[in-house]
Amino acid sequence: MVTKHTIKYAALGLAMLGATTGASASDADNFPSKPIQFLVAAGAGGGTDNFARVVRPMFEEAMGGARITVVNLPAASGALAHQRTATSAADGHTLDFASTTLVTSLAAGQNPVGLDQLTPVARMQSDVMALFVNPERFPDFESFVKYAEENPGKVTVGGTHTASPDHVTFLSLRDASGLDMNFIPYDSTGNATANVLGGNIDATTTSLSPLLSYIEAGQMMPILVFSDERLEDYPDVPTTVENNWDLTDGNDRAIFVHADTPAPILQRLEKAFKEVYDSEDYQSYAERVNLDYREGWMGSDEYRQRLENNYELYSRLLQND
Repeated sequence: MVTKHTIKYAALGLAMLGATTGASASDADNFPSKPIQFLVAAGAGGGTDNFARVVRPMFEEAMGGARITVVNLPAASGALAHQRTATSAADGHTLDFASTTLVTSLAAGQNPVGLDQLTPVARMQSDVMALFVNPERFPDFESFVKYAEENPGKVTVGGTHTASPDHVTFLSLRDASGLDMNFIPYDSTGNATANVLGGNIDATTTSLSPLLSYIEAGQMMPILVFSDERLEDYPDVPTTVENNWDLTDGNDRAIFVHADTPAPILQRLEKAFKEVYDSEDYQSYAERVNLDYREGWMGSDEYRQRLENNYELYSRLLQND
């Protein structure tokens, strides 16, 4: 029987083998020397998948016509994609496209592949998280807080599955605010939203982009955004920072490689993705899907530090849940 621990130890052993057979720094001059794989740690049609497929032709051009295939590996919250990247040759030809779920599932003990086996190339998206309600019930954040204070333990906030970005966003808010609230997991953002609209739960924590059509229809409204500054499209909605809560993490989408990838290859990959990010085509795409509320780019070193900090925070929050 294959257990989680079996997979973990197998992954670790293969990762060591991959490190011994990986590319040397001198191979960077000939990179890429074979087709590149984009392993998507999510199913087809979702945000991470769309991100990888939009980036693909732009990245091919930036890399001088490199051949790229996209493979979806959604199993176990994307852990299979992380394992395959960690056990591949450390030569930069296997790229892991992942969301914040990589670090939240790691903090929850659901993902056996850590930041010692993978390293970020870059972050390119950071979808703003928010607390959403039916505006007919809660016109603003103050009314929500008042209700929560008057009804301790009775407020329910929904979101996608346990240890998801939605869940850790809720835990972060509960921890910072001290409000006595409970989280209800659903299998999709759509189901969580439907239960808010149906009055079965009081609110949902999720990113802005999936709920834009509901916002435009007046059915849902963000009453608190996890951001440093108020968003131009929602000037009346307060931020976490305004409440003296240092909570600004979004649902990120980033690219990872084997941790032992030679520095010259990692740097070349980072440079190519920055070229893609700065292109008119990519910025038009980001604007079209409302991923331009804040700066998405974060280079390898800066993003690694952010991930390590988030891992510590999420581990504490999930352990205390």
